[in-house]
Amino acid sequence: MFRDRRDAGRQLARLLTSYANRSDVLVLALPRGGVPVAAEVAAVLSAPFDVFLVRKLGVPFHPELAMGAVAEGGISVLNPDVIAQLQIPKSDIDRVAAAEALELTRRAQVFRGSRALPPISGRAVVLIDDGLATGATMEAAVLAVRQHGPSGVVVAVPVAAKETAERMKTIADDVVCVATPEPFQAVGLWYDDFAQMTDEEVVGMLPRVSRLR
Repeated sequence: MFRDRRDAGRQLARLLTSYANRSDVLVLALPRGGVPVAAEVAAVLSAPFDVFLVRKLGVPFHPELAMGAVAEGGISVLNPDVIAQLQIPKSDIDRVAAAEALELTRRAQVFRGSRALPPISGRAVVLIDDGLATGATMEAAVLAVRQHGPSGVVVAVPVAAKETAERMKTIADDVVCVATPEPFQAVGLWYDDFAQMTDEEVVGMLPRVSRLR
């Protein structure tokens, strides 16, 4: 469906033209995978973009499966269905959450340094990731962004599980998705190139932030 994340970003941007050339729009990417997608979208919309830090809380014995997420601003979201089904004890949840909170702090220093999060109050925020499976990280991001008083929050992704996209409509003001294939299985299946990005690659995409801002 997508050659790589940049191709996905270009396809996604075609569905977001109503947000183009607006002074109130801010594009925020969930790193790492959302950054190249967001860079393409921001270029088409002529909008500033930056990272918004969120970390998935992976199930201890199955890290790719999300049992929740934490976001900058102290927001945490748990997936009660996954936790109940797998009988994950609170001690394990607390341990994973503590580790991911430390990783959020590290990434804030690496990706943003002394640069502050751009002003969000009164702006239409477009939150972008490379796809949604359980949606836990995006849900945490939406709730965290809401704390800053935006005029609206748009969830925009190239691909998502259909039920997750529907759930996002209950917490976001708009949900834009190129495709919701069934069966979904995993985000990476819909990309030819879904290689994990490095911190250095993300940092290399962020110099445009200052110029666009």
